[in-house]
Amino acid sequence: MTMAQQQKWVADLAHSEVSFRVKHLMVSHVTGYFRKFHVEAHTSAEDFQDARIVFTAQVDSIETGNADRDAHLKGPDFFDAAKYPEISFVSTAFRKLNDEGDYELHGELTMKGITHPVSFQVHYEGSVKDPWGNQKAGFSVQGRINRKEWGLNWNAALETGGVVVSEDVRVAAELQMLQQVPAETLA
Repeated sequence: MTMAQQQKWVADLAHSEVSFRVKHLMVSHVTGYFRKFHVEAHTSAEDFQDARIVFTAQVDSIETGNADRDAHLKGPDFFDAAKYPEISFVSTAFRKLNDEGDYELHGELTMKGITHPVSFQVHYEGSVKDPWGNQKAGFSVQGRINRKEWGLNWNAALETGGVVVSEDVRVAAELQMLQQVPAETLA
């Protein structure tokens, strides 16, 4: 593919998910999801090694399986969805590490109006044409962030030592990307 053949890919939301996992009471983990998000990639390479990636998530779509906890997370103690309705990520580099599908994704993550550089490990699961003729590609994304760097500071101390919520947050995504057909080929 040449630069003139730049391809656009978007997440197939029916087959993708974005999640986070945080330690609770120092003894177990709570997992949450962003149910409304958008991922877009632009690349001219078949193996995606030059991909430019943009991600956004709607904070109001957070879901942890507990309505009270979800409301707390959307409030000022955490994400403050009323003031900062969106989380965003823009890639600065997508580097192929080997021929087994391992990549390193670097970029800028913005939450609560605060932006910091982050990196994630990505595994390219491959590409396939689905039964309806659409080209799909799969990616698994893993990483960790310290929530306090983005002003997500709420916590409470436990009698036995430790805290209610750890600072370390594991971030993950399973993405099935759908290749967009250029408008000129539709005519």
